[in-house]
Amino acid sequence: MKYADLVQLYESLENTSKRLGKIALIGAFLRKTPVEQLEQVVLLLQGLVFPKHAEQKIGIAERSVIKALGVASGKSMEAIEQQWKKIGDLGEVAKSVIQKKSQSTLFSSHLTVHKVLTNLCELAELEGAGTVDKKISLITELLSAATGAEAKYIIRTLLEDLRIGVKEGVLRDAIVAAYFPDQQKEHVAVVQDAYDKTNDFGKVAQLAAEGKISSLKGISIQPFHPVKVMLFIKANDIPDAFAQVGKPAAFEFKYDGFRLQCHKSGSKVRLFTRRLEDVTRQFPDVVQFVQDHVRAKSAILDSEAVGYDAVTKQYLPFQSISQRIKRKYGIEGMVKQYPIEVNVFDILEYEGKSLLNEPFIERRNLLKKIVHEKPKQIILAKQIVTGSVQEAEQFFKESLHAGEEGVMAKNLQGIYKPGSRVGYGIKIKAEAETLDLVIVGAEWGTGKRAAWLSSFTLACRSGEKFLEIGKVGTGIKEKEEEEGVTFPQLTRLLRPLMGEEKGKEVLIRPRIVIEVGFEEIQKSPTYSSGYALRFPRLLRIRDDKGIHDASELKYVERLYRQQKR
Repeated sequence: MKYADLVQLYESLENTSKRLGKIALIGAFLRKTPVEQLEQVVLLLQGLVFPKHAEQKIGIAERSVIKALGVASGKSMEAIEQQWKKIGDLGEVAKSVIQKKSQSTLFSSHLTVHKVLTNLCELAELEGAGTVDKKISLITELLSAATGAEAKYIIRTLLEDLRIGVKEGVLRDAIVAAYFPDQQKEHVAVVQDAYDKTNDFGKVAQLAAEGKISSLKGISIQPFHPVKVMLFIKANDIPDAFAQVGKPAAFEFKYDGFRLQCHKSGSKVRLFTRRLEDVTRQFPDVVQFVQDHVRAKSAILDSEAVGYDAVTKQYLPFQSISQRIKRKYGIEGMVKQYPIEVNVFDILEYEGKSLLNEPFIERRNLLKKIVHEKPKQIILAKQIVTGSVQEAEQFFKESLHAGEEGVMAKNLQGIYKPGSRVGYGIKIKAEAETLDLVIVGAEWGTGKRAAWLSSFTLACRSGEKFLEIGKVGTGIKEKEEEEGVTFPQLTRLLRPLMGEEKGKEVLIRPRIVIEVGFEEIQKSPTYSSGYALRFPRLLRIRDDKGIHDASELKYVERLYRQQKR
């Protein structure tokens, strides 16, 4: 397939704001795509080069992309950087400079989808001396053969910023529209379930193209293919939790750590975050714990990794160990400096059999049999089963005394529903409500903060859109040696995501999620969400959460109604 055909679809999608219009465009395109190319096309439609759970990453800096653009177009890097700063979109810059080059040489493009994806995949395989130059060469090869429009989307794909509005729900519904046009309502849930189990729309599209719904229903989970974790809704208190999950219920400590899905097959172990990122290399200690203490040839465990002080053995807050998730070097030192304990609370697969539809009480009983507990390495989440409000509240207090966030309440007969908040599990926390919000803008500081971004525009989520809900500038430290999040740290984190600048204001591509505390939610015409936060303060960066884990507008509205009552 010609890459130009895919680019034509990209442009149509970018110019179509309505969700149904996007679904129709993608559905029609998928129908005419050969089955053997569906996997590649669906990856590129998501702006991906590898499936989300793959270990490989492109790993290209914007500076290298600018250099490749300069080589392919004949323009200086300084001129390209100036244009980028003015436009705020390196893809549009690429379109402009490559288009002029193509016109001056009467160039004709013959790029294919396969060629584009092959070159981009090779970027992840390069290692050792001369890697940067080799990467630039691979990119330059594509740009030299590209039209302006093709160059635009090659660059956006490289930078993981496709900007065509194709989110998971749109792609799911497009697959249904393409292959089950007469039974769309009935099959949306089937396609979603298949995706939740595989996290691979390419595979789902290939099966759907066969036209057999039974193929999709027959998809099962398997080790090393991460499953979307089941999500839990919040309860106001213990009686409210019982009302939602029934009596008796299982109550477990709610640990202040990060979600870790542990996959084991034979002697091999791989680890995934709730964002489906492979973090096996970062946690060799956890790999050893699972190998030594999980009695199973094959298993997928759901757990929470909790940090503790190497000297006092006291549990630490998430922020103390969050840096281990991103660390690629000095891992051995990090293991000693920030040790963790794995608290296992569920099992999804065992010895080749999916346990998603088994009752929770049976899944827990199986965990008791196969996990050989060793404190400060791997243990089962602390649990009681009770129908007594008094006992549950005492257990809640015990959790807080241990330094944890609160408790989880679980329906004993509940199944495991990947990616859903279905009410089989409830969380009860002690502290005031917080929101997980996405940074979508910032302002450069003044005076001694002139070199830093110092005010950050926040957004909640509404479907596939991000709606502004306020700005935050408090809860952030100035000096690197101070404990907590600092202005220099946030500036370094956000600089690669900066877009258009107007004066001191900067647009930020939605990537970074932070947890925000606040005194009150107010109605506001100023922000696109219709709400504003009174006295917001940054509590921590949520490295373990993606932008689709951000707090939804309907949750903000619920908190607003509750506080009014």
